[in-house]
Amino acid sequence: MDAKAQLQTYASRARGDLSALKTGFARRWRESRLFKAFWALVALGVITFVGGYIWLGTGLPSADRLLTYQPSLPTMVRGSDGEIVNSYARERRVQLRFVDFPEQLTDAFLSAEDKTFWTHGGVDYGGLAGAVVDYVSKYGSGERAKGGSTITQQVAKNILVGDEYSVTRKLKEMILARRIEGVLSKEQILELYLNEIPLGRQSFGVQAASRAYFDKDVGDLDLNEVAFLAILPKAPERYGRARYKDMAITRRNYVLDQMVANGWASEADAAAAKAKPLGLVARRSEDWDPAAGYFIEEVRRRLLDKYGETDEDGPNSVYAGGLWVRTSLDMEMQHAARDSLRAGLLRYHGSRGWTGPIATINMDENWQTQLIVSNLSVDYDDWRVGVVTGRNGDDATIGFSDGNEHPLNNLPDRLKAGDVIVASPEGEGEGASWRVRTIPEVSGGLVVQDPHTGRVLAMQGGFDSRLGSFNRATQAERQPGSTIKPFVYATGLDQGMTPATLVSDGPFCVYQGAALGEKCFRNFANERGAGEQTMRWGLEQSRNLMTIHIANDAGMPNVINTFERMGIGSYKPYLSFALGAGDTTVLQLVNAYAALANHGRQYESSLIDYVQDKNGKVIWRADKRRCDACNADEWDGKAMPRLIPAGKQVMDPDTAYQVVHMLEGVVQRGTAVRLRSLNLPIFGKTGTTSGPTNAWFMGGSADLVAGVYVGFDQPRNLGGYVQGGNTAGPIIKQLIEQTKPRWPTTPVAAPDGIRMVRIDRRSGKRVFEGWPDMKEYVPGSIWEAFKPDTEPRRLQARQTLEEKRKAAIAAIRAATAERQSSSADQGVAIDDTFLEDQGGIY
Repeated sequence: MDAKAQLQTYASRARGDLSALKTGFARRWRESRLFKAFWALVALGVITFVGGYIWLGTGLPSADRLLTYQPSLPTMVRGSDGEIVNSYARERRVQLRFVDFPEQLTDAFLSAEDKTFWTHGGVDYGGLAGAVVDYVSKYGSGERAKGGSTITQQVAKNILVGDEYSVTRKLKEMILARRIEGVLSKEQILELYLNEIPLGRQSFGVQAASRAYFDKDVGDLDLNEVAFLAILPKAPERYGRARYKDMAITRRNYVLDQMVANGWASEADAAAAKAKPLGLVARRSEDWDPAAGYFIEEVRRRLLDKYGETDEDGPNSVYAGGLWVRTSLDMEMQHAARDSLRAGLLRYHGSRGWTGPIATINMDENWQTQLIVSNLSVDYDDWRVGVVTGRNGDDATIGFSDGNEHPLNNLPDRLKAGDVIVASPEGEGEGASWRVRTIPEVSGGLVVQDPHTGRVLAMQGGFDSRLGSFNRATQAERQPGSTIKPFVYATGLDQGMTPATLVSDGPFCVYQGAALGEKCFRNFANERGAGEQTMRWGLEQSRNLMTIHIANDAGMPNVINTFERMGIGSYKPYLSFALGAGDTTVLQLVNAYAALANHGRQYESSLIDYVQDKNGKVIWRADKRRCDACNADEWDGKAMPRLIPAGKQVMDPDTAYQVVHMLEGVVQRGTAVRLRSLNLPIFGKTGTTSGPTNAWFMGGSADLVAGVYVGFDQPRNLGGYVQGGNTAGPIIKQLIEQTKPRWPTTPVAAPDGIRMVRIDRRSGKRVFEGWPDMKEYVPGSIWEAFKPDTEPRRLQARQTLEEKRKAAIAAIRAATAERQSSSADQGVAIDDTFLEDQGGIY
C-alpha cells in the first residue's frame, strides 16, 4: 500500500472514531444527568477562567515598561573638585548592574527566596500550592500567609502592582510574572529585584542595605553578611533590630543551610559563617562632611525652586530624579569659613554664661525617640547633643540618642529636665561625666566668592547647620553700616570727584519737613569733624560726615542707582541709606565687592555650576554662553573662536579700581589695620551699625573676596566696644591665615587708563620731590590712582619750581662772576643758560 492510500485509510478511521465519539457523547448527554452536570461545570470553569484572566489582565501595567524602567533615585551633589559631598534622599538607593553583584550574594537570595528561579517561567506552581494550603489554614486568623511568590512575582509586586494583601493581587502577580518572563532575561529580572527590594533602614536594594547594616559595599561582604541580607525581604523592619537578634541568627543560619543544600556554599564555610555574630552597625557612619551643611542646604533650596520635590513635579525632581549636581563648593575654604566664624562667635560670647537650651522635649513620653527625630546634632570638638533626663538639686543626668545616660556637671541654675543641650565629656570610659556647654546666642554669616566667575566657594550661615537650617549668609537681611560707603564714594568718583578731592568733615543738617524736622548727621562715636580732608582719608577713617557730604554732592538718586546696579538693594533716596541704613545680605554685599575687585564687571552669585539628569545630560548650567564654532570638525582657517565676556559691566573699570585702591588704605592705616599683619595686598571695609547691632567686614584680593557679619538673630545691642574692626575683621583674618597659600601676593591690577600720581596723602596736592615709601604704613606721600586728566594740576608746583630755578641760576651766576674775576686772563667761558634752556630743575 502506497503512502497516499495509507493516509486515506488513517483519515477514514479518524473520521469514524470522531463520529463514534460524537454519537457516544450525545447518547450519554441524553441519558445521564450526572454526565451532563459534569461537563456543564467544566464549561463553566473554562468560561470563568478565561473571563477572570481577561478581567484581571485588563488594565494591568505593561511588562514592557520594565525595559525602560527608571527608579526613583536621589540627587547626588559634587564639590568643585568632582568629589561627592552630599545627596538629597528620603530613601537609600544605589543602582548596580547585574555583573556588579557578587555571585555569593545572588546565591544567598535565591536560596532564601526562589531556588528554582533559573528554571521556572515566572510562577513556581509547587511553591504556590504550599502557599494556598498555608492561606487556607490561616484564613480568618488575621495572620498573613507566607510563600508562593517567586522573585519574578516580587518584581511585579514591588514595581507594578503594589503590596496589597489579597488573592486578587496574587493572581495579578502571576499574570504579570508570566509576561515579565517573556520580556526580560533572567539576569535583567534579578538585577531589578536586587536593586529595588525594600530591606529596612530606609534602604532599597542590596547595595544601600549593605551600607546601612554593615557600612560596606556589597563586594566586601562576607558569607554570613550576605546570608543576613537575604533574610531581610521576609521581615526587613524586624530582623535588623537588636531585640530580634536571636530570630535573625536562626533565619540567617537557615539560609546558609539552604546554600549548602543547593551546592552554592561548602559545609565548612557555612559552619564558619554560623559561628559569627550578626555584626550590624548600630548606626550608619556619616557619609558626608557636615562642615558644608549651610552650603548644601542652600543648593537644595535652589534645586527645589527649579525642579520640584517629588516625581509628581517632573522627571528631574530633587528626591526622585537622580540628578547629578556640580557645585562650586571648595571644602578647604569651607572648613576655614566654618572654623573662623565659629571662633569669632565663641570669642564674642566669652564668659557670658549659659544661654539656655537649644530645644525642649516632653519627658512624659519616650525621650530617646524624641531626641532622635529632632535630628539635632553638633559638629564641634567632642561636643554632643543630649537631653537632661533628670535633675535633683546639684545632681543631673544627660541622655543621648543611643539611650545611654551619664552624670552631668557644671549645672546652670535654669537647667531642668527636658532641656536639649550641648555637652562634652569629662574623663574617659563609660562612667565619665559630662559638662554643660554653650552654643553662642550671637550668630552671623560668612561668604567667600571668586570675583572672576561669581562662584561661591564657601558659605557659613551660623554656628552649625544641624542646630537649625536658617542661613544667615543668604536669608538674614541686615543693615550693612559703613560697608556700604565704598559705593557712595564710587558714585562721587563717577560724578567727577577724585581720591584727592577735599571734602568737608564738618556738620551736615538737612530739613526733612514739618513732621520730622531737621536731621543732623554725626561721625561714629560723635567724633568732631576734622575740617577738609581727602576722599581717601575719609574712606580709610570711615567718616560719616564726609560720606554724607559726598552723597549729597553726587546726588542721592545717583547713589541709590549705584546700590541697585550693584545688586545691594533698592532703597529710597534718603541720605541715611548712604550710611548703610538699608537692609541687605552677606551674599549680596560680597557680590558687590567682587565687582569692585573685577574692574566693575559683575557675575551673578552661583553655587551650582551645572546640573545633569540621571542619564548624564546637562540640563542646566550657570555659564550659558555658547561657542558653536568650538565644535567644528576641522579648522576653517579663521582665528580661534573665543567666548564673549560673561557677566555684566555694572561700574566704570577706572572707578572700581580707584575704590579698591582706597580700600587697600583701609587695611594699611584705616579701620581694618588688624589685617595688616597678613602682609598681603588685601583691600577691605569695616562696618558697624547703630547700637551697635551688627559688625561687618567686607574685602579681599584680586582673586578672592569674602564678607562676614556678626549679630543676634533678633537684633539688639552687641556692646559699646564692638566695631567691625575688632569683631568681624579678625574672623576674615583667621580665614585668610588658614588658607593663606590661596590668596594672591599681587594687588588688583590697574586698568589701562589709570594714571598713578604722587600726592600728599593728607592735602591731596601733587608731590614732585621724593618717592613714596612703599614699606611705610603712614607715609607723607603716596601713589594715588586717577582717571585721565583728573590728577591735580601742576600750577602751584611750577611756581615753586620757578622760584627755585631762579635762585639756582642767581647762585650760579654769582659763582661764575667770582671765578671770572679771578681768572679773567685764562679766558674760561661758562654757559650759565643751561638750566634755563632745559626748563628748570627735575
